[in-house]
Amino acid sequence: MEIPRVGVPDALANRLSIAEQHEYLTSRFGRRTLLRGGMATAAALAAGPTLLAGLAYADGDRVAPFGRHLAFGRNPRHEIRVAWQVPAPVRRPFLRVGARPHELTHRVPAEVRALHSEVPGVIAPTDQYYLHAEIGGLRPGRTYYYAVGHDGFDPAKGDGGPAAISTFTTAPARGFPGERFTFTAFGDQGVSTAALAENGVVARQNPVFHLLAGDIAYADPSGRGLPIGSKPDGTHDIFDPKVWDAYLTQIEPLASRIPWMVATGNHDMEALYSTEGYGGQVARWAFPGSGPSGCPSVYSFIYGNVGVISLDANDVSYEIPANLGYSDGGQTEWLRRRLAFLRCQPDVDFVVVFFHHCAFSTTSAHASEGGVRDEWVPLFDRFKVDLVINGHNHVYERTDALRGGQVATQVPIGGTVRPDRDGTVYATCGSGGRSLYSFPVPDSYAGHETEHVDVPTYVWKRGGGKENDTVAWSRVRYTGYAFMALDVQPASWGRQTTITARVLSNTGVEIDRFVVSRTAGLHVGIDLGDGNRLERTPAAVGAGADPGDS
Repeated sequence: MEIPRVGVPDALANRLSIAEQHEYLTSRFGRRTLLRGGMATAAALAAGPTLLAGLAYADGDRVAPFGRHLAFGRNPRHEIRVAWQVPAPVRRPFLRVGARPHELTHRVPAEVRALHSEVPGVIAPTDQYYLHAEIGGLRPGRTYYYAVGHDGFDPAKGDGGPAAISTFTTAPARGFPGERFTFTAFGDQGVSTAALAENGVVARQNPVFHLLAGDIAYADPSGRGLPIGSKPDGTHDIFDPKVWDAYLTQIEPLASRIPWMVATGNHDMEALYSTEGYGGQVARWAFPGSGPSGCPSVYSFIYGNVGVISLDANDVSYEIPANLGYSDGGQTEWLRRRLAFLRCQPDVDFVVVFFHHCAFSTTSAHASEGGVRDEWVPLFDRFKVDLVINGHNHVYERTDALRGGQVATQVPIGGTVRPDRDGTVYATCGSGGRSLYSFPVPDSYAGHETEHVDVPTYVWKRGGGKENDTVAWSRVRYTGYAFMALDVQPASWGRQTTITARVLSNTGVEIDRFVVSRTAGLHVGIDLGDGNRLERTPAAVGAGADPGDS
């Protein structure tokens, strides 16, 4: 028997964007029913510390914070953002910071971001309370101690024990080579024992930050950007907001120590919350806020000699078009300007871009996203992006170095690529913990690094159709759980600087390895657009120089 559904009628569901679905739901059931709290606008988010009117506050000594997670602020050398959760409303939440664990003397008020989730007959009333605080004026390359609390719970007075106090480290100063560092990346994690195992191996790499290329918790397991409903035929999305509680608890041992930098995937569009379905994301995550207006998970930052860009591929997806075109081209134009900016920075040698939908992949499930190829790959070629990291397909797959979608240089396991002359490597690493996918038959296509032959696949085209193809760029394919560990070795001007990409299974076995190499301080033949071409940039002069914010 079909379960009664509350949501957008079938006749409308396939024609409405996420924004239109949200407007339909709010007009039918009321904005108060669907969302209560200060999440919907940027003005509300900037309002600062708040108490929520009309709520019964818990005794502070009976409530303990959980789910702490860090993110870089707009300038990762001087700003850190801390987010956490409490199971009930608390009075006067705060962040404490100090140079030593017993000197948490600096206290910053926290902002409350509350979510009320309810669709009659589908989602029982659920209230979640997320807290956010930012600390600025920090020194580059320093480790600080911090703790979070509220009236009745203060780690500076011993509440919560030693585990209530953690650390964060700011990004190093710009303008000189600096020391070797590692960052890690995967996509499509969810809540599972495989995800826990992978987090353990990630922790052993001692990363300075982690990238998650979309599909974070899977509170919406359907991921089609459809209205919330309960039809058993799967034409409507299912949503359980409490999955986020489990996810934030799962990542806390890592994310409370290193910035957990996330992009938005198709499973992260939650139509229940605000236009484009990103109100829940904004409530839970402290994004840097350095991207285009209206695109919360689009941002960039500079760490050492690496510029990192996060994009929202829902904006360009032909496969899942619920948010197709929502930025009205603003994100792509921001990307062009941001790539040009990073390539003009004399101390930024590498540009790494991460987002969800794959530019180049051959799995049976999602394959390649034509919208990404149409909108962004030409920019990656023009600005000679060093590495693109995607999720969406729950495998590890890595291309040779590409230009114009074709193999420019073969990059076998253990090989070295120079993106200024050889092309860009694309890595799909959607194997962070969710159920795994397969590659096309025959089995010879699904090996590790097998004989380099044409692989059958397809690409999504505008309108949702598929175009079949056979390709020669699929270099390494692995169907187990895996993540990327990227070891960066900075260098002084004129010397070789490298990123050694190691791909490890969730048991620590190395699956793939390749090296991305550049001459430090030199960018040759970069087309900046507007008739300008960057031929060569000298390195910044003076140890400790800070050419500006990222």
